[in-house]
Amino acid sequence: MHKVGQVEDKLTSSKEMTGSCQAKAKILAISSGKGGVGKTNIAANLALCMAARQKKVLLVDGDLSLGNLDIIMDVAAKHNISHVINGQKTIEDIIHISPEGIGIICGASGLEELANLNEFRRLRLLNELERLGSNNDIIIIDTAGGIFKSVVGFCLAADHTLVVATPEATAITDAYAMIKVLVRNKFSGKISLIVNMAKTFAEGRNTYQHISHVANRFMSTNVYDGGVFLRDERMTLAVNHKKPLVLAYPNAQITSSFAALAAKLIDTSANEISSEGFFRKVVDWFL
Repeated sequence: MHKVGQVEDKLTSSKEMTGSCQAKAKILAISSGKGGVGKTNIAANLALCMAARQKKVLLVDGDLSLGNLDIIMDVAAKHNISHVINGQKTIEDIIHISPEGIGIICGASGLEELANLNEFRRLRLLNELERLGSNNDIIIIDTAGGIFKSVVGFCLAADHTLVVATPEATAITDAYAMIKVLVRNKFSGKISLIVNMAKTFAEGRNTYQHISHVANRFMSTNVYDGGVFLRDERMTLAVNHKKPLVLAYPNAQITSSFAALAAKLIDTSANEISSEGFFRKVVDWFL
């Protein structure tokens, strides 16, 4: 804790020299207990629906070693977070602006050693990321799958964590494990569950109700309803064509579901924004 306090003092001193900025962005972490549940697709399509509602959105690939947002969004970015860590670029330099006006920060391969960076590089990255909150309305973090330390850190520092599951037994178990980790670490934000790839709305609702009931019974925790997305082969077709589903199939029912969730998240944002910046809170988890 003494070391963390020293690092936070240095962060504070750096902000005093460069000018203090109060974060105003709502931070959403899109996470899951396991991979393969469609988390990245949900993050990308939600970002597009929010941008369509005139929100300034920043989409960050939080999977620093195996990120694939660039594929989903068809981004050919020349620079990524590794260039910020190495001091070659500022955070603004690596933000790619999509045709829809979304800012995108791509992860890089082989950055699993982020937690082992020396203190100077950690401080440089954190100070760069700190500025993003004052320049956007919404920041969406597409985390890696699982309950690794970096994943949990992103989720705990968000205003709202949306856990993605499917009706499969393993996905349900892993989603519950993620919720349990957040609760045990005293997550102060809101937790919602999105059920993806359901065969029917009834199956999706049953999955949500099961996880919500167990979380409430054994952890006294409210897990909010993030909605149900039905299995749709057009999602796979859109990915294969490197085009987000809401752009490839604007009239599809699943596109309407994304739009409805985006509107719901925007409408409730005013009461969920923390006074403390996202990347200021995440510092402990990268030390």
